[in-house]
Amino acid sequence: MNIVPICQGFGADVEGVDLEDLTDDTFDAIYAAWLAYGVLRFKGQLLDKDSLQTFSQRFGPLEQMPTGRLTEAQKARLDNLFVTPISNIEVDGKPIGGLGDAEATWHSDMTYIETPPPASVLLGVEIPQNGGDTFFADQRAALSMLPGDLRRRVEGLTIKHNAAHDSVGNLRFGFEAFNDARDAPGAVHPIIQAHSETGEECLYLGRREWAYIPGLSLVESDTLLDELWAHATPGAYVVEQNWTPGDVMIWDNRRCLHKRTSIDPAQRRLLLRCQVLARGA
Repeated sequence: MNIVPICQGFGADVEGVDLEDLTDDTFDAIYAAWLAYGVLRFKGQLLDKDSLQTFSQRFGPLEQMPTGRLTEAQKARLDNLFVTPISNIEVDGKPIGGLGDAEATWHSDMTYIETPPPASVLLGVEIPQNGGDTFFADQRAALSMLPGDLRRRVEGLTIKHNAAHDSVGNLRFGFEAFNDARDAPGAVHPIIQAHSETGEECLYLGRREWAYIPGLSLVESDTLLDELWAHATPGAYVVEQNWTPGDVMIWDNRRCLHKRTSIDPAQRRLLLRCQVLARGA
C-alpha cells in the first residue's frame, strides 16, 4: 500500500490496495491514514453494493437508507438497506436516488442531529462527462488560519444546524417552511470542536444556509457566520475529486466540509453511499 498526499496534511490517494480483500493490518493502516488526512481516495475498485457495505462497516455501524416514503412492499424489494443511491437517474418518471442534478453547497453531513456520522463513503458507478465533481475543505487548517480576533470572538459560541433542508436546499419530507433562521429545527454544536478521536480542534460550521448562532440577534449571527465562512475553504487545503467509475472516497465529517457541482440533466450520474454512524450512537 502506498499513501500519496494531495494537499499538505490533507487528502491522500491510497494506491495498491483491493478494498474487497483487506487484511486487518492493511485496514488498520487505512484507518490511521483516514484520521491523519481526513479524505482518502481509492481508484479502480471493483465493488458492488454488498462489498461496499462490507468495507464501510469496518469503520463503524451503518445508517439505513431513508425509507420513510416507501411502502412495506417497496422496502421488501430493496436489495441492500445500507447503501443509498445518489443519482439524477429516473426510471418510469421516478428518481432512483437522492439529490438529483442540483449543486450541493459546502456542508458536513447530518450535523443537524445530536451525534452526526463521523464518516461517509462514496463509490462512483456511472459518471457524467462533466459536472458532479466533489470538493473537500480541511476545517483543521481553516481554524488554524482564522485571524486571531475572529477566533477569540467565536470561542465558546455554538451554531444551531438546520435540519429542515437537504444539501441541495430542498425542504425535507415532514418539515414545514420558515422564514427566520431562529425558527429552524436542528441540533446545536460548538463552532470550534475537538475531534472525537484525534483531539485536534476544527471549525464545525455544518452548512451556511439557515444557520444561527444562539444568543445573538439575527443580524449579528449572520454577520459573524459570513465572516467565518469567508475563511472556511482555504484554497491550499481543498481536494478536488473528478469522478471516474470505480473511485471510492471516504472522508471524515468531523474535519471536512464538502460540496458538489451541478450536473447536466441529460447525463446520467450514479454514486453509491454508505453513512458510518458513531459507535454507540
